[in-house]
Amino acid sequence: MLRAAGVGVGDEVVVPAFGNVEVAEAVALAGATPVFADIDPVTYCLDVCAVEAAVTRRTAAVVAVHRFGRPADIAGLHEVGQRHGLLVLEQGESEAPYDEIAQRRQRAAYLDAKLRGVRTPDGGDGHTYQQYVVRVPGNGRPDRDAFARALLARGIECRVPVKTPVHRLPEFRRCVSLPQTERAADETLSLPVDASLTKRDMQRIVSACNALGGLLQPAF
Repeated sequence: MLRAAGVGVGDEVVVPAFGNVEVAEAVALAGATPVFADIDPVTYCLDVCAVEAAVTRRTAAVVAVHRFGRPADIAGLHEVGQRHGLLVLEQGESEAPYDEIAQRRQRAAYLDAKLRGVRTPDGGDGHTYQQYVVRVPGNGRPDRDAFARALLARGIECRVPVKTPVHRLPEFRRCVSLPQTERAADETLSLPVDASLTKRDMQRIVSACNALGGLLQPAF
C-alpha cells in the first residue's frame, strides 16, 4: 500500500504507537521510517494536533488506525494532510453484522450505567464496541494488572488490549514523549460485550468489577 503510493526510502510516516506493531513494520518494509505520534485519550486513535506536531519536511504520509470500534478523526487528519501535502491512509477493523453491533451497544450501555470504580468509555458517534475498554484508576499498570487478575480469578474474561506500545519495543524503540499512549497502555482493560452474553453474564461482570473498583483510589 505504501510502496504503491510512492512512499519509500528517506520518507517518514506518522503512525500510532498504541496498537499493533504491524503498522510500523509495514512502514519499515517500504523502506520508510515510522514516526510515532500520541493518541487522543478518548478515542485511542491518533491525535490530530500530535500528528501535526510530528510532521517534518521528510513526512510523506499518515496512517490512521481505527481502534476498538471507535473511528479515528479522519476529517481532521485530512486537513493536516492537505496543509502539508501528505498522504492519509486508514487501517480499518473487521466489520460486524448490524444485529451484532446493536447487541454490543446494548451491553455496553448496560455496563455504562452499572459499573463503578472504573472509567467507562465515551461511546461517541459510530462506536461499534469491537472492544469495551475501561480505565482502571490507581497508580498505573500494577493496579490494572491486579484488577485483571482478580477478575480472571472470578471467571470474568478480560484482556489488556495493548501490553507494550510500539515505541517501547526493541526494534522500534524511540526517545519520544507520548504521555497519553503510555497512560493508556498502563490503565486500559477490555471487558466482554459479546452478543452471546446473557443478562446474568452481564450482571456477573458488573458485580465482580464493582466489588474490586472500590478498593482502588484514582491517582489525580
